[in-house]
Amino acid sequence: MKVLKKLLACSAAAVVSTAAVATELEVTHWWTSGGEAAAVAEFAKAFNDGGDTWVDGAIAGSGGVARPIIISRIIGGDPMGATQLNHGRQAEELVEAGLMLDLTDVAEKEGWRDLVNPVRLLDSCTLDGKVYCVPVNIHSPQWIWLSHAAYEKAGVPVPSNWDEFVASAPKLREAGIVPLAMGQQPWQTQLAFDTLMVAVGGQDLYVKILNGKDADAAGSAEAAKVFEAYANARALSDGSNVNDWNQATNMVITAKAGGQIMGDWAQGEFQVAKQVAGKDYTCLPGLGVNEVIATGGDAFYFPKSDDPEITAAQKRMASQMISKTVQVAFNLKKGSLPIRGDVDLSAANDCMKKGLKILASGAILPDGVNAFSADTQGQIQDLMVEFWNNKSITPEDAQKRYVAIISDAD
Repeated sequence: MKVLKKLLACSAAAVVSTAAVATELEVTHWWTSGGEAAAVAEFAKAFNDGGDTWVDGAIAGSGGVARPIIISRIIGGDPMGATQLNHGRQAEELVEAGLMLDLTDVAEKEGWRDLVNPVRLLDSCTLDGKVYCVPVNIHSPQWIWLSHAAYEKAGVPVPSNWDEFVASAPKLREAGIVPLAMGQQPWQTQLAFDTLMVAVGGQDLYVKILNGKDADAAGSAEAAKVFEAYANARALSDGSNVNDWNQATNMVITAKAGGQIMGDWAQGEFQVAKQVAGKDYTCLPGLGVNEVIATGGDAFYFPKSDDPEITAAQKRMASQMISKTVQVAFNLKKGSLPIRGDVDLSAANDCMKKGLKILASGAILPDGVNAFSADTQGQIQDLMVEFWNNKSITPEDAQKRYVAIISDAD
C-alpha cells in the first residue's frame, strides 16, 4: 500500500511538472482559406500534442493586409509568440532592431543547414551568421490551373501551354466561361506578371531584372513581349468579378473559369473540394512553357521575449515545424513542397510530383520576394494594379514606367 501511494504521488508530481512547462503561444498568420486552414491545423496539432497550447491568431485577408498588423504589434510592444512571414527582407528591419528571437542554437543542434533544400531558404532566414526564422515550405508562383469540366463544356482540349490557353479563350467565351480567373488583391496581379515574365520572357530576363535590377533588360524587346502577354491576360480576365485568390480558384473548381495563374498553394483548395489532379484539373508549371519553379515560401519568426518559458516554447515550436512528420502532414495539405529532402512523399498528388521533379532537376529560380525593398515592391505592385484595371494604359506605356522603377530600385 505504501508503495502504491508513492507511485501515485510520483505520478501526480509528473503531471504537475508537465503542466508547469506547458505554455500558450499566440500565432499570427494569414492562412484562412479552406486548404490553408487545414494545413496550419497540422502545426497547431503538433504544438498542442507536445503539451503546449496554440492560440490561433489568423488575420483575414492576404499577407499584404496581415504584415502591417503583425509588424505594428511587434514594434508597438504587443508581440505575438510566433508569426508567419515570408523569409527574407520582410523581417530584416525587425531583426536588425533586436526584436526577433535568435534560433541559431536550435538550427545548429538539429543540423538545419544539412536538412534544408535548397539551402538558400535557410540563408534567407540568416543575418550576420545567425538564424532568425524556420522555413516551413517551398512555394512557387509559376503555375496555371485548368478546369477539365470547363474545357469539356467548351468542346476543346485542355491546353498544354500558355499559347494554347490563349487560343482556347474564344471557345470558352462562347460557352459562357471566363477564360482567366483573377482576384483583385494587388499581389495577385503582380504574381501573374512575374509568372508571365518567366514563361514568355525567359529565365535570363527574370534573373537580370529581379537579381540584377537591370533597367536595360526591363526595357528590352523580350520584356515588351511580357507586357503584351500581360495585356492579353488582362483581356482574358474580363468577367472575373472576385476579390480573393481562393475565390478565383473556386471559379476554376466550379468550371466558371477555364484557368487561373496562381501559386502551388492553389492545390489545397482543389483537395478540400475533393478534386483529383490529372482527372478534374491540370496544373502546368511555368505555364507549360518554361518548366521551372521559384523557391520562395513561408517561414515563422518568433518575437523576442523576456520570459524564459515563452522562449523555450518558441524553440519547441520551431523544432516541431521542421520535423519530418510535421513537414509531410503540413505540406501535403498546403500544396507546397517540404523544405526537407529526406521525407516520404509517396502520398503526393500529380502536381506535387511535378514540383518535386523540377526541384530535383535543379531548374529553380530565386523568389522575387527577396529581390526588392518594400518601397520598390510597392511601386511595382501599384503599377501592375493600375495597368490591369485601366485598359487605356498601353503595354508600351506600362513598360516605360516599369523601366523607371527598376532604374531606381533598391
